[in-house]
Amino acid sequence: MTAEPAGLADDARPKLARGVKLKRDGVRGAWVLLAPERVIQPNPVAAEILQRLDGVRTVVEIVDDLAQAFQAPRERIDADVRALLSDLLAKRMVVT
Repeated sequence: MTAEPAGLADDARPKLARGVKLKRDGVRGAWVLLAPERVIQPNPVAAEILQRLDGVRTVVEIVDDLAQAFQAPRERIDADVRALLSDLLAKRMVVT
């Protein structure tokens, strides 16, 4: 499945690309995204999204889960999820 011009398809099942790992860094007390020759410290919102990228859940399911977990407006969560995933897809850190 590929990204649509306006964004990700609702039924896309994103996951971290091969060689990319999300780990809890005890020293920093935060999540880090590890990729070949890169370490990214995602903000708390991005970390919550990244933890749900299992290749099983769809974009819609991830958005619904986050909206329910944080009792936040679904439209806002949807925009945040799609923005992060689009950025990581462009960097080849996430695949669908």
